[in-house]
Amino acid sequence: MTKIVFLPDNVTVEAEAGELLLDVAKRAGVSIPTGCLMGSCHACEVEIDGGDTICACISGIPSGKKQVIINLYVDPTW
Repeated sequence: MTKIVFLPDNVTVEAEAGELLLDVAKRAGVSIPTGCLMGSCHACEVEIDGGDTICACISGIPSGKKQVIINLYVDPTW
């Protein structure tokens, strides 16, 4: 199991590697905006571990990590 921390509210939940990030967020009571649900519109973009931005609707929890930090605020000017 991987500890998932959703920022900015520090909501924490456990998840299995490969589990869809959008499903994990929903289970934790965290709302991530969505659009197309195919990764094309980028409405569900989040920042993972302080680096890359990913589309939560098509991205799974990475394997081999004890903790993953998901920042729900992504500055659109980056």
